[in-house]
Amino acid sequence: MKQLAEFLPIALFFIVYQLDGQSVAVGGWQYTFDGIFSATAVLMIATLAQVLFTYALTRRLEKRLLWLLLAVLLFGGATLVFRNQMFIQWKPTIFNWVLALVFGASQFIGEKNLMERTLGSQIHLPQPVWNRLNLLWVANFTIVGGLNLVVAYGFSEQTWVSYKLYSAIGFTVLLTILTALLITPHLKDEQLANK
Repeated sequence: MKQLAEFLPIALFFIVYQLDGQSVAVGGWQYTFDGIFSATAVLMIATLAQVLFTYALTRRLEKRLLWLLLAVLLFGGATLVFRNQMFIQWKPTIFNWVLALVFGASQFIGEKNLMERTLGSQIHLPQPVWNRLNLLWVANFTIVGGLNLVVAYGFSEQTWVSYKLYSAIGFTVLLTILTALLITPHLKDEQLANK
């Protein structure tokens, strides 16, 4: 449920982008959608709303969501101020590559990598499995960031917007499946040991 809610700002970005050139009138005020710039403004507002809504529900501010909000506001703001879509197109790459660096560095800093620190209180896995799981996420963030640049520079803006929505869903599903495949055999062993 939480992961689906995280796609809402991206979905709104996609929807608003599709309204390019259309006008809406509310009272005496009229607004004409301006492609990626209107979509970027909606993405910024929706991401802020998502963080506030998550906080209202959980009374916690997740670090990852705060970093995401900061990246969206920084790159989205630059897109709007400089009227240059490349800022918002670079945001997914930089955000994912920073995550890859953080997860990768956690392999060598401290006794536990980031995956084990995050999920270690919920599940117990052998250290080699934690390491493989952490490296899987590093690979995911690295690949997602790289493919974003390939699409941003190799295809039209409209293709990139569509790719952004569908790849976010696709890569999340794929990563979830690969993560489950990696840890499921060990969860069965843990359940047998607890009986």
